[in-house]
Amino acid sequence: MAAYIRVQPDTVRSYRKHGLLPPPDHIKWGRPCWNADTIRAWVASRPGSRARREG
Repeated sequence: MAAYIRVQPDTVRSYRKHGLLPPPDHIKWGRPCWNADTIRAWVASRPGSRARREG
């Protein structure tokens, strides 16, 4: 997810800690995993998202 939204992994961990991410689609080896569609929908719904304006 960090690579897709172009942030550091620590940022993703912080977002998750503060409840800013959608629930993971599944947990693999103790780590949260999101499907690509879940990430795209979350990015599009974020305030100021270009994806919302372009789509």
